[in-house]
Amino acid sequence: MTTKVPITARGAEKLREELLQLKTVERPRVIQAIAEARAHGDLKENAEYHAAREQQSFIEGRIKEIEGKLSHAHIVDVTTLNANGKVVFGCTVEMIDEDTEETIVYQIVGEDEADIKVGRISVNSPIARGLIAKQEGDVVSVSVPGGERSLEILMVRYE
Repeated sequence: MTTKVPITARGAEKLREELLQLKTVERPRVIQAIAEARAHGDLKENAEYHAAREQQSFIEGRIKEIEGKLSHAHIVDVTTLNANGKVVFGCTVEMIDEDTEETIVYQIVGEDEADIKVGRISVNSPIARGLIAKQEGDVVSVSVPGGERSLEILMVRYE
């Protein structure tokens, strides 16, 4: 039995958009490229044909991967959560690093959505694991690769 994997509604929508793009644009394009390469004759030494087949394999693999992720997804709509100020999956947390006095804002998301450059961290990351179930005003000490960090939660938003 496969467990459900949490994903935000926005993350699920992005996966659906990519799946639609692959099925309606990329797949037909590569099929056309294969047909054109076949028309050129000898397939053994036809680099265009082999490149198109390799691309087709990649596209089909990605389609299967996305379909699998969506079939095992537990979609969480953050805007409907009422967690009474607690840090939960999907929420946005504004914190201050007590050592550097730097303000940090992270949204806690699923593995596939995580992108530290835009402030989205995986629910499985050390920081997210330390924040889950805490609330505004709490000070959390988390172990990260760079050492121990002390973070004070300033605000929790469900957006």
